Amino acid sequence: MIRVVLPAHLKNLAHVSGEVRVEVAGPPTQREVLDALETAYPMLLGTIRDRHSGERRAFVRFYACELDLSNESPDSPLPEEVVAGKEPFIVLGAMAGG
Repeated sequence: MIRVVLPAHLKNLAHVSGEVRVEVAGPPTQREVLDALETAYPMLLGTIRDRHSGERRAFVRFYACELDLSNESPDSPLPEEVVAGKEPFIVLGAMAGG
C-alpha cells in the first residue's frame, strides 16, 4: 500500500480526511500511484493531471522523502521508503502570485 497525502481542496473533493492508501498494480511509480488514486476516487480525474495527455497540472507538485519528484519521469520508480509505507507520496498544490 502506498500512502498518499492530498492537499485540503482535493481531500474535500474526494470526501476523505487524512492520508489515503492505494494499492498499485504494477511497479510503484508516480503514474501507477495516480492511476490507482483516480480509480479509487474518480472525482479526482483531471484535477492532478490532464485527462487527455496525462501530464501533471502546472500548479501541482509531487514530493516524497523530502525530494521534489515533480519533474521526474512519471515512470521512474518511487523511493523505497514510499514503497515500504514508511514515507508518504505527497501531492501539493503550488502557489503563485505576488
